[in-house]
Amino acid sequence: MVPMSTGLRERKKLATRSALHLAALQLVAERGLDEVSVDDIAERADVSPRTFFNYFPSKIDAVVGLDPAAPQRQVEAFLSRPADESPVEAMRAVAREQAAEMSENTELWPLRLTVIDAHPAALARLAAAFGESEQVLAAAIGERTGTRVGADAYPALLAGVAAAAMRTSLHRWFAGDFTAALPDLVDETWDLLAAGLPAPR
Repeated sequence: MVPMSTGLRERKKLATRSALHLAALQLVAERGLDEVSVDDIAERADVSPRTFFNYFPSKIDAVVGLDPAAPQRQVEAFLSRPADESPVEAMRAVAREQAAEMSENTELWPLRLTVIDAHPAALARLAAAFGESEQVLAAAIGERTGTRVGADAYPALLAGVAAAAMRTSLHRWFAGDFTAALPDLVDETWDLLAAGLPAPR
């Protein structure tokens, strides 16, 4: 959802980006990845191919559709958590907030996950995006904890754990046909981590 405080120009840009992403997902769901072109996506979204490339560098990126500003928003949310929270508690709270926001869009995320899961090239791009986000998040964890990325294990480890927790929750959401509440799945995953990953009974 675009905040009303966002300027009109920015809201229009976000709306165009969303329209292109949704068009890409719908077309690939209908035809398959190889049968969809950039021109097809632009036409469905009612923009020019030139406009398409103002928002996405490739067809695969339009299908995955991750917001390039999302990692920075995650960092800001993490760094703004109360100082008396441990880094793990802060990260868990941010993850739950993300899950709640994602689950509000009952059309986009289920369609996105279904389409991406069916196409290895999209899965690979999503994995790369997760990796890029982990690096940004690790730097923020280092800032909050006074540790150094690379020299100390903590920041990269917590960033990796947070990413794995979200991926696990999304996989379970997908496997359950999106009937479960995503924030609850995120909580269950973090409960297991907090308990030290005890063996299933």
